[in-house]
Amino acid sequence: MMTGLVYAAAALCEIGGCFAFWAWLRLGRSPLWLMPGCVSLLAFASLLTLVQVDAAGRAFAAYGGIYIVASCLWGWLVEGVVPDRWDMAGVALSLAGAAVIMFGPHQS
Repeated sequence: MMTGLVYAAAALCEIGGCFAFWAWLRLGRSPLWLMPGCVSLLAFASLLTLVQVDAAGRAFAAYGGIYIVASCLWGWLVEGVVPDRWDMAGVALSLAGAAVIMFGPHQS
């Protein structure tokens, strides 16, 4: 449960931070958007260190599934882009992959 919350918080921070750069470079917003964007990206990186797995790469790979879900939700809720069936299929596949990575019987 805690891992899911950490991943959700990390996704929000990463997407928010990256969106700040997107807003500056693609939407013509003020460079001041970069300050909260950088803070958000630092929080993202820090949050991923809280996940209890044996290897950083595994934590990052499993996080990828959560990131894809959060990105589709961001697009829908913030940008008004309603996910279509292909988005939903991608979400399902990414969550399946994340579950295999997180819960598979890895050899140490």
